[in-house]
Amino acid sequence: MSNEYKKVIGWREWVSLPELGIQQIKVKVDSGARTSALHAFRVEPFQREGKDWVSFDVHPHQYDTDEVVTCEMPVKDIRTVTDSGGHQSQRYVIETNVVIGEQQYPIELTLTSRDTMRFRMLLGRTAMNGRFLVDPEGAYLISPGTQQPEL
Repeated sequence: MSNEYKKVIGWREWVSLPELGIQQIKVKVDSGARTSALHAFRVEPFQREGKDWVSFDVHPHQYDTDEVVTCEMPVKDIRTVTDSGGHQSQRYVIETNVVIGEQQYPIELTLTSRDTMRFRMLLGRTAMNGRFLVDPEGAYLISPGTQQPEL
């Protein structure tokens, strides 16, 4: 796809994950990360009709640990992921639809604890490939969402 058809997004945006029941979550757009990651805790694998599934909880809003969304999704994969500090870990991978601006499409998300991170979700380059250009000075360019105070 040529650049003239790609939407421009900022370094942070609001997205929704409708299949997970998350109406909006603030993401850090990170073209340096290959895979997208979602903050998840109480991650528990289980079997449903002979298939691997995972149950997990999400705090969808940064700085808010009171709101909890409980999710269940089929496991797409288990991968070794290297974080920005060079540490490797095994993570569950799920596939779910993301809504960014007017676009909705499936992306892969790794489930990991992002308690020490400012953003509950990281949008990696694979999820943006062919769809968006990133303006590192811009924020909320296609998804104004409900603004939360910056702390």
